[in-house]
Amino acid sequence: MMTRLNGKTAVITGGATGIGRAAAKRFIEEGAFVFIFGRRQEALDAAVAELGPNVRAVKGSVSDEADLDRLYAAVQAERGTLDIVFANAGAGSMLPLGKITAEHIDETFDTNVKGTIFTIQRALPLMSEGGSIILTGSSAGTTGAPGMSAYSASKAAVRNLARTWAQDLKGTGIRVNVLSPGATATELAKEALGEEGQKAYASMTPLQRMADPAEIGAVAAFLASQDSSFMTASEVAVDGGLAQL
Repeated sequence: MMTRLNGKTAVITGGATGIGRAAAKRFIEEGAFVFIFGRRQEALDAAVAELGPNVRAVKGSVSDEADLDRLYAAVQAERGTLDIVFANAGAGSMLPLGKITAEHIDETFDTNVKGTIFTIQRALPLMSEGGSIILTGSSAGTTGAPGMSAYSASKAAVRNLARTWAQDLKGTGIRVNVLSPGATATELAKEALGEEGQKAYASMTPLQRMADPAEIGAVAAFLASQDSSFMTASEVAVDGGLAQL
């Protein structure tokens, strides 16, 4: 395994399961020390047990600024500085046009947009030149997804945050890019889509299957490393072609 992230400190939100956990595993294998942040203690405990000594877990929600303050206080206390932030925490459920509620919009945007903004804003004081920010987008942010107005719109917003922040961060040497998965076989997706939905997404994808979370984690490691040193404001689609055709 490469050691592109040797000595680097990373934060991964939504880090206990799915894409976040797969990215944490890959980052650690490549030499990073990783703080995972998530809402469920049992999932965090299970991740720590699997990931070993170079991980710390902090419980909290990205939609709660006090929780984010605790996360970054823990990073500062143990590591002093921060090199990589993977703002990966996301939420989304289906409500078709005509049935959308204010609560549904608030829940989706609080996590995916507001949560992403404050995850990054609060990380910046710990970051310096060579830092990498990665935001989790979605194929749905490009193509839309039927019945998922709020989710798709929130991911389109995330895509624009990277374009805006790349300009705000001029001169700092900190890069910001979007990683946009398609249908990925996470615990959450399996639950949300069921057997039939998973088959449908696999058949819509040119590669004719869903992604393994490790395949997304591998691209997150590339964006975290100096291998992507001349990339900022970019979107990397890791979607098996789903949103490309």
